[in-house]
Formats: sequence, C-alpha cells, structure tokens
Amino acid sequence: MRTLNFRRAARTSALGAVALIASLSLTACQGDDPAPYDALASASPGSATQTPAESAGASGDKATKAPSTDQGENSTGSGSGSGSGSGSGTSTTKPKGDSGDSGETATETCTGANTKLSITEVSRPVNHMLLTMTNTGSKACNAFYYPYLKFGEAQSVPNTFEDSKPQAVTTINPGESAYAGVMTSMADGSGSNGYSTKDLGVSFQNRDGNSDNTGSSVSVPLSKSTYVDSSLSVTYWQMSMSDALQY
Repeated sequence: MRTLNFRRAARTSALGAVALIASLSLTACQGDDPAPYDALASASPGSATQTPAESAGASGDKATKAPSTDQGENSTGSGSGSGSGSGSGTSTTKPKGDSGDSGETATETCTGANTKLSITEVSRPVNHMLLTMTNTGSKACNAFYYPYLKFGEAQSVPNTFEDSKPQAVTTINPGESAYAGVMTSMADGSGSNGYSTKDLGVSFQNRDGNSDNTGSSVSVPLSKSTYVDSSLSVTYWQMSMSDALQY
C-alpha cells in the first residue's frame, strides 16, 4: 500500500510541475508587445515597404506641387517662335501698304530727296488728277499719311478723304510707286473761291504727322492751267491707282 501511495504522490507532483511550467510560459508570452511594423508586414503587399508617413508624403507631393514659376524661359521660347513667324511685332516695325506687304523693312521717310513726283489729269472720275510718287532711292521708304498740296497761292492745305486712310503705312520699295487721288473741284460747280493755276507744290509728312525734317516743298509741273475751288481734296497715299481714284 505504501508503494501505491508513493507512486500516486509522485504522479501528482509531476502533473503539477508540468502545469506550473505551462502557466509560466503563457504569462511570459502575454507580456511581450509586437514590433510596430509587424502588423503592416501581415497586411497587403507593399505596405511593409512604405510607412504611413511615406505614403502621406507621396500623396501630399502630388496635391501641393505648384506649377513651375520659371516664366522667363517659357516667355523666351514663345517670343522666339513669334519672332520667326508673323507676329504683332513684325507688323508694327515693318509698315506695309493696304494692298500687301512691301517685302522690305523701311526706316526712311519718303521725301523729295528719295522720290520723284508727277501728276496727271484723268478722265474718270471727273475733275480728278492722279499724283504719283516713285521711290528713286536704294532703300524702301514710308509714305506717311497724305501729301500736303499747294495749288498756286493757296494759304492752306486741301481737305482730306478720311475714308481713304489705309490700315497700315504705305511703304514703297525702290523703283515702285505710291499714289494719291486729287479732286480739284466739284463737278456740279457748287464749290466756291475757285481759281486757275499752273503751279503745284507738294510737301511730305513724317511719322508724327507734320513736315518737320522732310525737306522743302517739291515743285510739280502741271501740263496745263488747272481750276481748283473750295472742294479741293486729296486721298492718303495708296499702293494702287484704283484705290487712289475711287474717292
């Protein structure tokens, strides 16, 4: 009987020791905290290689990235393209007549020094004459506005057909001509203060609309005595005869 009791006691002690060891092991495991990114490692692929801070930073870059402020380079590129094409800059520095581009940049003003003038009577319209200015120089010149005409002893310049003003300055290349139409008197005789003369003087205008620095008046011979009255009017310089004679 003593042997049986001893064996039971030994078995009970062994089982208690095993239980104690198991209890201690479980307590030790529950006391350890997991590493911060272990949970990310068990999540979807890619999460383990990109922290939440990195993810937020990448998203923030896309949302807050401002466009480039280097406008100087962009402006230069655009300017270069415009310069090589047909930009607003070219049209202001390269005057042209109303019938087309002169093909050459003009920096000179048309005056008696680089042009030759002539005037002829035309059959249509009635009481009209055609003033022709030909560039005799080696460079293109700008015919600004309209000619100042002085028939005989006139004390003022004639009226101007404002509707004849071209969209751009009339530019004359060497050897080419510009034209101005002149209405000498009213066909129905309604004009006043009429007189006849064989003398005509022509002066030129500069860019500012006056005759400063354009030289002296040029005398243009008239083939016969011409009658003028208060209705005397002149057009702006035109690139074609037909445009000059339609007023």
